[in-house]
Amino acid sequence: MDTRNARRELLKQIARYGGCISLASLGILPAPATFKSEIASPVLGPDPTSSSLRNDPLLEELERANFRFFWEQANPETGLVRDRFNVRQPDKSEIANIAATGFGLTALCIGENRHYISRSESQRRVLDTLRFLWKKLPHHRGFFYHWANVNTGQRIWDSEVSSVDTAILLCGILTCRQHFAQPEIYKLATAIYNRVDWDWLSEDTPVLPHGWTPESGFLQYRWDDYSEMMMMYLLGLGSDTHPLPAKAWNSWKRSTFEYNGIRYIGSFAPLFIHQYSQAWFDFRGKRDRFADYFRNSIIATDVHRRFCLDLGKQFHDYSDDLWGITASDSKNGYVIWGGPPSAGPIDGTVVPCAAGGSLPFQPEATMRVLRNIKDRYGQKTWSDYGFVDAFNPLTNWYDTDVIGIDVGISMVMAENARTAFVWDTFMKNPEAKRAMDRAGFKNY
Repeated sequence: MDTRNARRELLKQIARYGGCISLASLGILPAPATFKSEIASPVLGPDPTSSSLRNDPLLEELERANFRFFWEQANPETGLVRDRFNVRQPDKSEIANIAATGFGLTALCIGENRHYISRSESQRRVLDTLRFLWKKLPHHRGFFYHWANVNTGQRIWDSEVSSVDTAILLCGILTCRQHFAQPEIYKLATAIYNRVDWDWLSEDTPVLPHGWTPESGFLQYRWDDYSEMMMMYLLGLGSDTHPLPAKAWNSWKRSTFEYNGIRYIGSFAPLFIHQYSQAWFDFRGKRDRFADYFRNSIIATDVHRRFCLDLGKQFHDYSDDLWGITASDSKNGYVIWGGPPSAGPIDGTVVPCAAGGSLPFQPEATMRVLRNIKDRYGQKTWSDYGFVDAFNPLTNWYDTDVIGIDVGISMVMAENARTAFVWDTFMKNPEAKRAMDRAGFKNY
C-alpha cells in the first residue's frame, strides 16, 4: 500500500474513532492509574502587555503566512478550509476539514485585527461561511461531518459526525460573533450554536461519544479522559437551548502521570491535547475543583521538552533548540505520536506546531525552537504558509504539506502569546462565561 493510500486508511480509522483519538481509547496502550490531582498554584503565563513576543518579527511573519493559508485554501463560496495542502507542487485536493474551518474563522478575526485584510473583506468571508454552514452543509442535530467536499460540503469517506471537530468549529464561530458584532453574523452564529443538540449526544451518559454515523449510530469510544475535549464539554455546558448537565464536567477522568519526578494531568496522547481547548478558553488564573489547567499545560509542555532531550541519546537531532513531537505527517505517512509516555514509532521527526501551539505555556523555550528551525533549515522547512508540517533532519526528509489544524493551532497560540486577542475576544461570549461558571471555575 503506498503512503497516500495508507494515510487515507488511517484517516478513515481516525474518523471512526473521532477527530483526535486517544491511544488508550483504541486499546493500544493501557490506561494509567487515576489519582486526585492538586495542580493548584496560579501561573498566568506571558503578560501580553509587556511580553517581548508582542512585536517579535518571526511571529509576525509566521502569523501572516498562516493567515494566507486560511484565506487562499478556503473555498470563498462555502468558507470550508482544506484539510491540507501541498506547498511544493500544484494541489487540487477537495477534502475540507470542519475543525480547520473553525481555525479558519478565528484566523479571519486575527487577520482583520492585524490589518492583513480589510474589515469588509473579512466580514464578507465570514458571512458567506456562516450562511453555508446554516443552510447547506449537511449535519445531524447540529453536529457536522468531520470531512467534507470543499466545494459542495458533501460528506467524504463515510466520515463521522464529529463531536470534537464540531466543537472546534463552534469556537471559531463564536469568536467571529464577538469580534465583528455585526447583526447577521450575530444571528447566524447564534443559530448554528443553538442548533447543536447536546441532549441527544448525552442521552444515555454524561460521558460524550466521539461521534455518530448514519450507518452504525454512536461510535463506541467516549471522551472519558483528559484531552482536547474540554472545550466540547464547556460548549455543551454553556448552551442555552440544549445544555449538558453540570455533572458532565465531573464525569471524565483527570489521570495523573509522572516523569522524572514531575506530576501532571495527561493521557496516552500527543502534545496537542494540552493546546486545543486553551486556544479559545482562557484558563489563566483560575481553577475548578480538580486543577489549574493552564499551569498543567505549562508543566506538560516542559515535561515534553525534557522527554525529547532524553530521546536525544537515541536521536541526536533532538536538543534544547530542536524538540517537539505531536500528531503529524512523517516519512511513512500520518502518525499519532508523542509522549511521555512514548507513543508511536518516534524516529527523530520534528513537528513545528508542537512548539508553535505551546507558545503561551513556554514562550522562551518554544521561540528558541522556532527560530532555530527557521534559521538553520530555511526554505526546506518554510513555505508561503509557514512551516511545513514536519521534517526529519536525520534522514533528510522534509514534508511537502501543511495541515490546516496544525497551521491553525500555531497561528492562534502565537496571537494569544503576543496579545491574548483570541482569549479576550472569545471569553466575552456569555456562553463561555456561563460554561466556566457551571463547571465550577473560580478565579484565584
